Amino acid sequence: MLDSFFGITRSGSTLRREVVGGFTTFATMSYIVFVQPTVLAMAGMNLGSVLLATCLSSAAACFLMGILANYPIALAPGMGENFLFVFTICGTMGFAWPSALAIVFISGALFTLLSLFSFREKILDVFPPSLKHAIGPAIGLFIAFTGMQWAGIIVISPATMVTLGPLKHAAPLTALAGIAVTTILLARGLNIAILAGIASTTLLGVLTGVIPATLPDIVFSTESFFNLNFRDLLDHWQNALIAIALFFFLDLFDTVGTLVGVSVQAGFLTEDGKLPRAGRAFLSDALGTCIGALFGTSTVTSFIESATGVAAGARTGLASLVTGLCFIAAILFAPLVALAGTNIGPDYYALLGLDHAAVAMYPTVAPALIVVGFLMMAPLKRINWGDVTESLPAFFTVVVMVFGYGITEGISAGCISFAGIKAATGKHRDVHPIMYAIAAALLLRYIFLK
Repeated sequence: MLDSFFGITRSGSTLRREVVGGFTTFATMSYIVFVQPTVLAMAGMNLGSVLLATCLSSAAACFLMGILANYPIALAPGMGENFLFVFTICGTMGFAWPSALAIVFISGALFTLLSLFSFREKILDVFPPSLKHAIGPAIGLFIAFTGMQWAGIIVISPATMVTLGPLKHAAPLTALAGIAVTTILLARGLNIAILAGIASTTLLGVLTGVIPATLPDIVFSTESFFNLNFRDLLDHWQNALIAIALFFFLDLFDTVGTLVGVSVQAGFLTEDGKLPRAGRAFLSDALGTCIGALFGTSTVTSFIESATGVAAGARTGLASLVTGLCFIAAILFAPLVALAGTNIGPDYYALLGLDHAAVAMYPTVAPALIVVGFLMMAPLKRINWGDVTESLPAFFTVVVMVFGYGITEGISAGCISFAGIKAATGKHRDVHPIMYAIAAALLLRYIFLK
């Protein structure tokens, strides 16, 4: 029955390869089960509720991808989108998390609608390649910079805002050990590198007293389930529209990049470079985002880590179903997730004699952020650095996002500078008309809303 439905034999695979591939993909991306509740808790969300939402929405999205599109591509809340959710939507823009979930849902609904009518490729054409290749790495650096702070490698300084922390302390040493373990395992080609890094750092943190030695009691909650506030968006519609557009385009770029990357590796592309059942894959991703928002988590998207499952032999959607079942089983390990997500920020800064009670530090999951940030750097090599009209907007996207500590600001800087420098140098035909409208709207936002 499985062979008939998924076409396992026809695809050149076996039942064993599909199962092993599904487990391999989960092992590679399972760090999100630890990281996602920790990140969204910073927006005031209940950790137990986010953990439950993460596992259930990831499982549901994997099932959709496996059944509708029959591809071995797993989905979960995306890295980058979760930081956009916390730091920009809830932080800079000031939306409460129920309103932010409503924004995520609308972006997912929009993505679903465009997937049904095949408009996604046209929208993708609006953004120039240089910015597409810069946004992901910029978010990666933003994530890595946050990870350095969570590790205590970088600390807040009254004189220079941030500075190098006391590396001889147990907290940053624990995080550095986790980075070393993760890096060594990555270099050896082990798929569980990031998960093993979190596990080893948590164990070392317990042994050194950096985090408590007792498992916390996790009370699962459904506080975030179906808790979306659409009314607040009407009162702040300008920021809401910008936020919806940001989530939409980030998810679009992530999905296209993942589908293309995994499909090339697995040999799914046809001779003319097209992906069969691409519409179903986009639809599965879009519905996953809507389901995630209803459960109470940020944008659910396709994970490039699915390539590890393909490398292990997976070729059909059965592997995605196996990965989804693994996410459901991960709920049983909730106390370990909470232990890894212990915030030691206030205690650490008090130990240093600094008064920063609101600072968050998670040295056990910090290595995962730093390494994931590193892994997101690869697209920078695709930028045409010899053309200033292409490379300078990409550069502005990266530096403004990281040093300005805002994902929205980095993307805005890239869009405005790209349209401006192209127009000023007589290359206005290189810019899509809609891109000029986007740049103008962002510029007006700085003039009138800031």
